[in-house]
Amino acid sequence: MRTNFEDQRRDLVKRLVREGYIRSKLVAKAFSKVPREKFVPPRYREYSYYDTPLPTLKGQTISAPHMCAIMCEELDLKPGDFVLEVGTGSGYHAALCAEIVARSGDEKRGHVCSIEIDKDLTKFAYENLKTSGYDLDVSVVCGDGSFTPPFRYKFNKILVTAAAPRIPNRLLESLEIGGTMVIPIGTEFMQELSVVIKRRDGVIVMSAGPCVFVKLRGVDGFSY
Repeated sequence: MRTNFEDQRRDLVKRLVREGYIRSKLVAKAFSKVPREKFVPPRYREYSYYDTPLPTLKGQTISAPHMCAIMCEELDLKPGDFVLEVGTGSGYHAALCAEIVARSGDEKRGHVCSIEIDKDLTKFAYENLKTSGYDLDVSVVCGDGSFTPPFRYKFNKILVTAAAPRIPNRLLESLEIGGTMVIPIGTEFMQELSVVIKRRDGVIVMSAGPCVFVKLRGVDGFSY
């Protein structure tokens, strides 16, 4: 029997809206458009629209849809935004962001730059983004995003999809004044999803609730 992923995707969006995770039309549209099944290893594809994390490669996971929705909403993504993502993983979350910032406006076209520290995951994510048609809206590079983002310009939105012990200073430097960063901060086993707003007079940090993410690797992460 052939799986009808479109129906499952539609049902998932309705559920996330009903449960309050999706609050905006832009995020709802992104979840309706991006095919999560193309970012999941074949053996887990039938579970693509379960609201749960799924294994990808090398002990990493693709986040549960509700957590992706929370992070997108807290970032307050808009058409034309330039987004830095640290931790590409499978590429799914980058595609959600790209759907909003690069494909939702008639004139403003933003972009997503995503950094993945693992070479195999970098390749996996790029192939998934290319297969699903997002490779022109998302640039994927291999490197330590916690410490040395390889870009000369700054971003007005930064998304970190792995847990850090503290807010990395280099990422704060890469964030524009008035910009927002969403990042899990805490221990290896429990974190708070932190919403960081950079202002001229300092930084405001708010909590969007408890969460559990894989560890951020790199100089300003938990380990290499």
